[in-house]
Amino acid sequence: MKMLRILFLLGSCSALVVPQFSKVSLVRKEYVASRIIMTSETKKKHRKLRVGGFSKGFSKVWKKEPSSIIEDDGYNVGIKKGWPLWDRLTNRKSSKQPGALILVRHGESVWNSNSTFTGWADPDLSPNGERENEHAARLLLAAGYQVDVAYTSRLKRAIRSTWIILRELGQVYRPVFKSWRLNERCYGALTGLSKPGLALELGEFRVQAWRHGLRDRPPPMHENHSMWPGRQRRYADLPKIPTTESLLDTMYRTLPLWETRIEKDLLDGNNVMVVAHANSLRGLIKYVDSISDDDIVDVSIPNGCPLVYKFERSENSKTSALRPIISPNAIGPLSGEFLEKKGALRAALARESELALHIPGYDIADASPALRSLAKLELDRRLIDLAGEPVASLDDDGSLNSFPKAKLQDVENRTNFNIQDAMYMGFPASGVSPVASTGAIKPSTKKNKIVNLLNKQTSVSSTPSPFRSIEEEEEARSMVDDKGPLIIIIRHGKTTANILGIFTGWEDVPLAAEGRKEAIAAGKLLRRHGIDIDVVYTSWLSRAIETAWLVLTEMDSLWIPLVKSWRLNERHYGSLTGLSKKMIAQIHGEAQFKLWRRGYTQRPPRVSSFSNHYPGNDDKYVKYVKDIGFSLRESVARSLADGRITFARDFCKCESLKDCMDRTIPFYTQVIAPVAQNQNVLIASSENAIRGMLMHLCEIPEDRISEVEIPTGLPLVYLPRMKCLRLLDDGQYDPDPAKALERYNFGTAVELLFQPCDPEKSEFCDINPDGSINNDPIFRLAPEEKKQKIYSTSSTNNEKSSPSLQQSDLADLQHSPDAAVPMI
Repeated sequence: MKMLRILFLLGSCSALVVPQFSKVSLVRKEYVASRIIMTSETKKKHRKLRVGGFSKGFSKVWKKEPSSIIEDDGYNVGIKKGWPLWDRLTNRKSSKQPGALILVRHGESVWNSNSTFTGWADPDLSPNGERENEHAARLLLAAGYQVDVAYTSRLKRAIRSTWIILRELGQVYRPVFKSWRLNERCYGALTGLSKPGLALELGEFRVQAWRHGLRDRPPPMHENHSMWPGRQRRYADLPKIPTTESLLDTMYRTLPLWETRIEKDLLDGNNVMVVAHANSLRGLIKYVDSISDDDIVDVSIPNGCPLVYKFERSENSKTSALRPIISPNAIGPLSGEFLEKKGALRAALARESELALHIPGYDIADASPALRSLAKLELDRRLIDLAGEPVASLDDDGSLNSFPKAKLQDVENRTNFNIQDAMYMGFPASGVSPVASTGAIKPSTKKNKIVNLLNKQTSVSSTPSPFRSIEEEEEARSMVDDKGPLIIIIRHGKTTANILGIFTGWEDVPLAAEGRKEAIAAGKLLRRHGIDIDVVYTSWLSRAIETAWLVLTEMDSLWIPLVKSWRLNERHYGSLTGLSKKMIAQIHGEAQFKLWRRGYTQRPPRVSSFSNHYPGNDDKYVKYVKDIGFSLRESVARSLADGRITFARDFCKCESLKDCMDRTIPFYTQVIAPVAQNQNVLIASSENAIRGMLMHLCEIPEDRISEVEIPTGLPLVYLPRMKCLRLLDDGQYDPDPAKALERYNFGTAVELLFQPCDPEKSEFCDINPDGSINNDPIFRLAPEEKKQKIYSTSSTNNEKSSPSLQQSDLADLQHSPDAAVPMI
């Protein structure tokens, strides 16, 4: 009777089976509406420098702001849509245990290490900072935490920290939202200046006041400052940009993100990781633990040390649906716990070269990423033990009372100003500071001179900008961008499996060294042609995600939304997965091998339901894929095996090219194509997913698609208006268009890929001066630009030596609570 009851329930469950792509269809309009759609008018509008000041009661009006654009990374596509009626009947959501909140301050940046005011500036991580992030991931792994969704800022040091942590956890496929609301506090005209050096010039009292004041703002930055972020495309969607911020300003701007996104994810049972900055994290901590204004300034947040909160539901609370559970290892006033003693790793890293000599096997390399991370964590702990107790760090640990006093032993006090007077410097916090409201502090000529001095030190006239302005980006665009929105398609760089000739499919293999070089070269080429990417789409496979990441790194565009979908995965090769292609050809014959490998409708042998290569046995697909129907057969089999009712989804066991297209083409037409109407899109995927898209875009017949070859790491530019495919010149193509395509192996159907523009199909064909149609398949560089070799392994990006910086004027920001949340 028990089994009959199970079969009856499973039979009823079959009614829940949905078409393969129906959920994406249901959410398409919502998703498209959530993207940043930058029309030509909007782009012109945002080319202007944006300046604004804080309004009175600024921190109290966030919720009154009109709704605005939300950057989304595909998390809502097939992930968060559930079964409302089913949820209500089973009370599933209300009974679910809230997820854990993991707060991580980014690893040490190159400016943290030399005590420089950073704020919205964009320096990269230091080598120690990278190590701190790796160590943070190992601590999470050892404690048994997995990340369901991540949030970070739009600054490179936080985005890269997020990438490193997820890479170590083996979870780069998880969604990452990038929000300006998690940016560090804006330090105004202090940005880029040395903290000890500024104390020598202006006196330690003044500098300490700017850093300590909860409601006090440093001198503002004006728009001709070399680090003014108003010129950067990453903030083009913000109507106002802060010129300076107090700590309170910074903390309050993080709250709308908590209320509209993070809290909801936690209530859904998701573990949420927030990788941000000392002051933005302090804002979340202040709210979660209800810490007073006076106490929050003493809360220290060290780099790369996870702080974990656990929650219980608080149905009767008027302020929050979550109540933090006090951890046994918590240190007041926090209820969460740090996974390691503060300062332990940094003290060990300072003596690493000496101590590593006493630890045999310190450079251990295990085959399994998880085992390698845990083994490395154990070695790090031995290193920490050998280093002994951490001494008081001279570096900033995130607390407002941590100032490098040891570096100021020779500081001369050049002023006897009252400390309150020094705090405000003639720039009272409007509507916030009681001192300012009394009129006790008045701007003085001397103070104004100091402000002018600060801005003059880093003005555009004296210091070149480390990034291109919006206007300069427009001037740098090549003839490619004149053809309208672009779709750049790139096959991931080579993997070891590619080099060895092994069927890979859905198997998650990393890029080889050669593949990383290909991806880096592709990013340089796109940047050289002045192409700006607005959004990236990629699969759940790490080789495609890393390719997209390396391309964006070279383009200095890590803040760009990166949408990850399993629907862009490689074709599933069934039981051929992991086998040598030469071996299969030898055993089954060349003809059968070609049919299995390239056939349009021919499927390879199916994989077993209990094989390691079946997606139904991979936790990331079982847990996170929600837009595939249930399989009655798989549900019955797994219910019998588990001894309990189990609903199993109908994952593919093998795919032909047509099967692969049945999932990729609807995703392209319903999700990517609407966005690509007025944005430049990058698609980083695998060979057969791209082959199917090119078959759709270039109208290649079924009997010829098997002849198409897709080179790894090569950007293919599709122009929707011209309806044709082109390549980007790197200075090495033959000047003869007929011979230019011989450089790469595109197969025997190359003429079907690079078709000339047909004036009957498009009115945007490129016309030569003599009236003929330009059918050159290469977008050529100017003669002087061809002298510079693009495809090289050495990076031309000097970000580490000249960090890109930014500031802004946050005044009455007319922006929605969750506005601008891009991703990794």
